[in-house]
Amino acid sequence: MSVVGFDFGNESCIVAVARQRGIDVVLNDESKRETPAVVCFGDKQRFIGTAGASSTMMNPKNSISQIKRLIGKQFSDPELQRDLKSLPYTVTEGPDGFPLIHARYLGEARTFTPTQVLGMVLSDLKGIAEKNLNAAVVDCCIGIPVYFTDIQRRAVLDAATIAGLHPLRLIHETTATALAYGIYKTDLPENDQLNVAFVDIGHASMQVCIAGFKKGQLKVLAHAFDRSLGGRDFDEVLFHYFAAKFKEEYKIDVFQNARASLRLRAACEKLKKVLSANPEAPLNIECLMDEKDVRGFIKREDFEQLSVPILERVKGPLEKALAEAGLTVENVHMVEVVGSGSRVPAINKILTEFFRKEPRRTMNASECVAKGCALQCAILSPTFKVREFQVNESFPFSISLSWKGSGPDAQESGPDSQLSTVVFPKGNAIPSVKALTFYRSGTFSVDVQYADVTELHAPAKISTYTIGPFQTTKGEKAKVKVKARLNLHGIVFIESATLLEEEIVEVPVSKEPAGENAKMDTDEAPSDAAAPPPTSNDTDVNMQEAKATADTSGVENGAPEAVDKPEQMDTDTKVDAPKKKVKKANIPLSELVYGAMAPADVQKAVEKEFEMALQDRVIEETKEKKNAVESYVYDMRNKLIDKYQEFVTDSEREELSAKLQEVEDWLYEDGEDETKGVYIAKLEELKKQGDPIEERYKEYMERGAVIDQFIYCINSYREAAMSNDPKFDHIDISDKQKVLNQCVEAEAWLREKKQQQDSLPKYGTPVLLSADIRKKAEAVDRFCKPIMTKPRPAKPATPETPSTPPPQGGEQQQQPPQEDANTNANENAGDNASQVPPPSTEPMETDKPENTSSA
Repeated sequence: MSVVGFDFGNESCIVAVARQRGIDVVLNDESKRETPAVVCFGDKQRFIGTAGASSTMMNPKNSISQIKRLIGKQFSDPELQRDLKSLPYTVTEGPDGFPLIHARYLGEARTFTPTQVLGMVLSDLKGIAEKNLNAAVVDCCIGIPVYFTDIQRRAVLDAATIAGLHPLRLIHETTATALAYGIYKTDLPENDQLNVAFVDIGHASMQVCIAGFKKGQLKVLAHAFDRSLGGRDFDEVLFHYFAAKFKEEYKIDVFQNARASLRLRAACEKLKKVLSANPEAPLNIECLMDEKDVRGFIKREDFEQLSVPILERVKGPLEKALAEAGLTVENVHMVEVVGSGSRVPAINKILTEFFRKEPRRTMNASECVAKGCALQCAILSPTFKVREFQVNESFPFSISLSWKGSGPDAQESGPDSQLSTVVFPKGNAIPSVKALTFYRSGTFSVDVQYADVTELHAPAKISTYTIGPFQTTKGEKAKVKVKARLNLHGIVFIESATLLEEEIVEVPVSKEPAGENAKMDTDEAPSDAAAPPPTSNDTDVNMQEAKATADTSGVENGAPEAVDKPEQMDTDTKVDAPKKKVKKANIPLSELVYGAMAPADVQKAVEKEFEMALQDRVIEETKEKKNAVESYVYDMRNKLIDKYQEFVTDSEREELSAKLQEVEDWLYEDGEDETKGVYIAKLEELKKQGDPIEERYKEYMERGAVIDQFIYCINSYREAAMSNDPKFDHIDISDKQKVLNQCVEAEAWLREKKQQQDSLPKYGTPVLLSADIRKKAEAVDRFCKPIMTKPRPAKPATPETPSTPPPQGGEQQQQPPQEDANTNANENAGDNASQVPPPSTEPMETDKPENTSSA
């Protein structure tokens, strides 16, 4: 199982993986830790990540970036409209009111949803993780901003599905940072809470989280954010400053040229980084526009003066987070600053003044979110054992359920009335389960919506659930229990609806224990459930809060049933009263999520992504084959006049050189854009002429060493067969003679073949091949080795008397092992000389008696 964390940022993304030694940030194909969040559409393929970023300058209108600002937002969103002014590509409103991105791909105009483009980015990040882990990656955790709405969270999950990923959790970026900070701390207090403020200023947004740490646990106390306050806003200040300056000095308007705007923005981003460490910095761009070189200069004080409207907004989220956490500045023990935009000195100055303490930078500002996501994935995964650390997350919004009275229900109250109740208040724990009880006689609908939309640029209504149809046996209003869940991703949905109907059963006194046991399947109705439902309107909605333990552990049935159980005990004491049982029946649910992708559309997007990925792979393989042909042409041409000069005839050289020139001309003319199969055929055509030359050279270079090894093998076996060494005394003379004959025969074969080869010129086809020599050597070894390494027959064991052995018996018993040890030593020495493996030291039974005569 993969354990991977993805931090997809507005500008760049980071991938972290869990290994046995800890969490590592992995490198992409360019050996960089950060991968740009860019997808560039070309005429033949897509370029994603670093390749996409490098194509942006040449193809700005088809390079899609800052996708995090578009996903899950309606086209009419004022923030989105502001962002679109600085984007080089075209975005229009789709039929569903959400943005559509326009780009030219494979030579034709195409449209893509932001969810599809994010799926492409995640697919690229998945590939990076798979290359580093050498395994398939499916399970992961993805970091998201705390301000993401329900529809944005669903869009991220859909994008992950398109990329072939299965997120175990969407975790807030600030919570991931807090987890990465706290899990390694061994000095956390057991009783007193350590309060730490995490300020994350990224490329496009600012998030603040105040977390309380105790030993083995982290509790999020408050969230606050500013969606449009980030590093890019400081870049924009510099961009507008220099754009106005260049218009005045050089009479050029960069707003009229997409490429000039991109180049100036990139230069301003570098300038901002220089100003973070220096009091002043120059800006020089060659041939920015209309073939004009531009120069500029700015001091840090002037830059900070220009940035005052942005810097004034920094305090807002800080004050809000403190107020929601119910803390004062003195109660915040530490301040940690992270995020790519946090390096601006003016921001640090504001944080120091606000918290009255110096902000710390103990964490990697860019990588902490990805590492926290990987840690959360490891905690949720059974693959890794992680130190016990509990993460108590809080939900940043208030969610309410609302409903209308149906026609019959509203007869007495006049027109239909809209009622609502806050089910998950702001700061509610994630995950959580709540249950509501309705009294209905037929199908009804419930809306899930935001209780307060002042902080959100999104519609209040999230989704609508139609509950039904169902029928009641008595024809009157029945009790319907509706269970709502806030899951690990921060998405609220109605999980189930259950019809509860009472049934009176006469139970004798003696059967009372059996009734107790029956509660496993049926629940008794509470005493007040028998009362008739209110007739005025549907205000009688009992919201039953689930137990905290049930929320965190995800108990399915424990939460809704918790209210009934204390009352069961009361009714059980009334032995004479008829017993009431409750029949349960699941009611069908139909879900409508406003703005979400339909499952069929997600499946189509998955198929499209597969097709595009296949196209990319085919083009990359085609490029590789084309490069292989080009490389072969240049390499072989050089070798023909250098290494292979003596191994090729003049006519062969001329013919092959002409062929190489012909293929080179073809590559840069008609063969510039061919298929993979054509390049493979061209390479094979060249190798038909080139391979025999390469073979001659290779054989000539290898032959000498292989012959020397063969001669050494023959000599080793001959010396062993002719040796008077006692370790070979047990081998028959006839067997030794066979070995000598085999050596003579092999020597004669080698001599004959060598004479034939030496008489040939270097450019002639070799008759003595290295492979043949190796084969012959193996045959000799196969024949001689079993004979020369035949084990010495074991001596018959001397029977021992159990009483008193003779005095020399100890010497007799010790002698054979000593002799064997010497023999083995001699054998090993001989083996090193002859490259023959030593015989087995285990005694073996043989039919022949031991031969004591010398050879």
